[in-house]
Amino acid sequence: MQNTVDDRHIEFVEETAFGIWFLSTETWYKHVLTRALNDLQRMLEPGRIYANILDVGCGRGKSIRLLDERFHPQRIVALDPDAQMLREAEVLGAQCNSRVTLLRTSATDTQLPDAAFDMVFCHQTFHHIADQENAIREFYRVLKPGGVLLFAESTKRYIESWIIRLLFRHPMEAQKTADEYIALIRDTGFNVPAEKISLPYLWWSRGDLGLFEKLGFTPPAEREETLVNAVAVKPI
Repeated sequence: MQNTVDDRHIEFVEETAFGIWFLSTETWYKHVLTRALNDLQRMLEPGRIYANILDVGCGRGKSIRLLDERFHPQRIVALDPDAQMLREAEVLGAQCNSRVTLLRTSATDTQLPDAAFDMVFCHQTFHHIADQENAIREFYRVLKPGGVLLFAESTKRYIESWIIRLLFRHPMEAQKTADEYIALIRDTGFNVPAEKISLPYLWWSRGDLGLFEKLGFTPPAEREETLVNAVAVKPI
């Protein structure tokens, strides 16, 4: 496994202590990361091979292991701006069958070659990025023609809720609605058909943490979405 963790300065919005701790919990792994990947994977073309995968915002590396187990790529490049997170991700990266490279860099300027990847995985990372327009263009650039972007995000509605403002830290001026995220991806050049978009309304993304539904109330049919998952394809 290659590791390019270094001490150079990279501008990013640092997470709170609670946020860093939360990434190590079973709740994060089971109800956030795994459920999102399950949803995205069902929208993929069955049987397709993804030999080279870019994991944007890998954190402690739990996503690296899941991508390795599910897609069996030859190579995974996992990037994150947080050097300490990448050091912790080394442990899980070393357990993969894929060749794993950990890269400390910005999502807006990865310094990776053009058209190098069959898949870009961006899970709960995009709302941490202040310059989202340049980041999505970077994803488009590094994908091969026909390559896929697996995009899973919390929306403005969720990020601006009181509990998230209290416990986490984000660039608030960058937050978007589900429709705005899809428009941004499409405007960059990706194909995103309606059947490749999912709008889950998971308990942890609600202001009441799902309490009303547990008490027997039906979630509102008309609502501002809190999550958006999408499979976007770079045209051939």
